[in-house]
Amino acid sequence: MRFGLFIPQGWRHDLVGIDPAEQWATMNDLAQHADRGETWESIWVYDHFHTVPVPSATEATHEAWTLMSAFAASTERVRLGQMCTCISYRNPAYLAKVAATVDLISGGRTEMGIGAGWYEHEWLAYGYGFPDAPERLARLREGVEIMHQAWTTGSATLDGKHYQVDGAIVQPQPLQAGGIPMWVAGGGEKVTLKIAAKYASYTNYGNTLDEFVHKNDVLAGHCEKLGRDASSIVRSSNFNTIVGATEAEVAERLAVVEARVRPFLGDEATARFLGDYASSPAVGTPEQVVEKLGAWKDAGLGYSIHYFPEAAYDRSGIELFEREVAPALA
Repeated sequence: MRFGLFIPQGWRHDLVGIDPAEQWATMNDLAQHADRGETWESIWVYDHFHTVPVPSATEATHEAWTLMSAFAASTERVRLGQMCTCISYRNPAYLAKVAATVDLISGGRTEMGIGAGWYEHEWLAYGYGFPDAPERLARLREGVEIMHQAWTTGSATLDGKHYQVDGAIVQPQPLQAGGIPMWVAGGGEKVTLKIAAKYASYTNYGNTLDEFVHKNDVLAGHCEKLGRDASSIVRSSNFNTIVGATEAEVAERLAVVEARVRPFLGDEATARFLGDYASSPAVGTPEQVVEKLGAWKDAGLGYSIHYFPEAAYDRSGIELFEREVAPALA
């Protein structure tokens, strides 16, 4: 199993209490930690504009591709991803150009996580409207085709229903042979996984182990119809992660997170927020997490991406994961 680490960027109320002037240093310091070590193959950010689960008019959410460019210059080893870029937030030819430039700055370390988008509040606030799911997925299909053309040929032409580009030049092309690896995020069985079967180097789905196994089967069916070996696509998933030496320590860490977010989320949203951790296979002692994630590995999970809500304040849980969890699963 390979591992990725989410960098706190404010979206999940994970920079609360840190002065905005110090937030880049906080994010970059964690990126440097990941870059110096051997556990983390990649670092990740979210592509969102408003905090979740409650939009805040005062709390930070730093923009994903600006961070990608900054991390490209400030790190040397780790790969750089977004989980995941919303196709409709940027013209896909422009996005292909941005990503190619980041790939150049990073020396060929960029990943493209891409999806149809879902956060209605920020869509509407930023003037994107909020089209229905079929339209959002149709935009994803066209956008992925545009990026694929741009990165493999240096230009893109598509007279689509939602996007029209005519010889859009993307030079220089990405440094990576064949273009930037595409992570198609989402488990929609009729459209998203069909797009993944055609274009993806990686997929990202699965809220539960049973769901993950089922989506794997659906993806394999789409690959078979296209004549593609399904094993050529690495399956990934994201995990809320809190690791403590004992169950009591895990509970203490959760209580600290709860105390930090409750003033911003309120009681109901805080309960939902904490519920995501209660059900996560990456919350527990090292032995518990290894056992639970080991079942995912046995089911075909090749890449796990971990979000630590404590990351900006306390790195000890990350370090415990690095010492005792990752080596048992790698």
